[in-house]
Amino acid sequence: MTMGSSHDPAFTVRGRAAAGNPKNRFERLDVELEAPPPDREATLVLRDTSRSIVSRNQSPDVPFDVSLNPYRGCEHGCIYCYARPTHEYLGFSAGLDFETRILAKEDAPELLRRALTAKSWTPSTLAMSGVTDPYQPVEASLGITRRCLEVLAELRHPVGVITKSALVARDVDLLGALAAHDAASVALSITSLDPEVARRMEPRAASPRRRLEAIGMLAEAGVPVGVMVAPIVPGLTDHEMPAILEAAAEAGASFAAFTVLRLPGAVEGLFDDWLERHHPARRQKVMSRLRTLRGGAVHDARFGHRMHGWGVFADQIAGLFHAARRKHGLARRGAALSTAAFRKPGEQTRLF
Repeated sequence: MTMGSSHDPAFTVRGRAAAGNPKNRFERLDVELEAPPPDREATLVLRDTSRSIVSRNQSPDVPFDVSLNPYRGCEHGCIYCYARPTHEYLGFSAGLDFETRILAKEDAPELLRRALTAKSWTPSTLAMSGVTDPYQPVEASLGITRRCLEVLAELRHPVGVITKSALVARDVDLLGALAAHDAASVALSITSLDPEVARRMEPRAASPRRRLEAIGMLAEAGVPVGVMVAPIVPGLTDHEMPAILEAAAEAGASFAAFTVLRLPGAVEGLFDDWLERHHPARRQKVMSRLRTLRGGAVHDARFGHRMHGWGVFADQIAGLFHAARRKHGLARRGAALSTAAFRKPGEQTRLF
């Protein structure tokens, strides 16, 4: 069951990007409130009882084969998040529910250890997270991501972290220990350097300044760190690409990549509603440019197209990005991580 949202274009929920809960595509029952919805929505953390933790990836669009997601849902609340529709599989909505109903996999470290020490396990770079952010606000108190990193550091298993949170710098000790074996890299995602745009679009993520500070801290500790200009929002943030790359390079980033906004499923309506509330004068321009990138649609699920779009405008975005990337000495991607130091418990003693 999902609850409808306010139809007032001026309505907002404090500290949230979505203004309500659109209908879950899998639910038959939908309730529309007669009274105005509350302007605050508390976060509820629920226990996720999954009995496996490592996911396999078959997409050629991402540079990893296995990933780990300590949380479902994400309190950062990025209005454009492609993962929002995954909450519908859990009986929730892709709207406020995604931002406020967070499922925590408290057994993730134990499940990870079991997976990595199995006889059948072959080490390869593990991505954290790939769907929702491993360093969203609840991580500060639960520490599930840190405990997973402790397992990875003990086994010297390679990991690549993607986040919008400065909290990643808390774990510089573990990431640094892995980096000493060429087994860790981090990418900080920066969508805009404008603090107001970022606050409205990514309400509970770290500010752009704090993300740049985290890049500096990681680089100083010897952890390979890069910047993801992701997602680029045509007509709203695309002009910031050169400035973001310059700021990241000055902070210590060594590589850079980008993706262009895509709006799968319920995300289209949520993002369009957000534009109407926060950038009404740019709404038509942004949505029109998004459709130009994907043959009239706002999402194209085909491999090779979904991350960047296609056509003349997509080529212009890519050209500007790569020109700025080269200007600031940033590599296309981080160096390949190594599995050479990986060790399972007891393996060293068996050598003797």
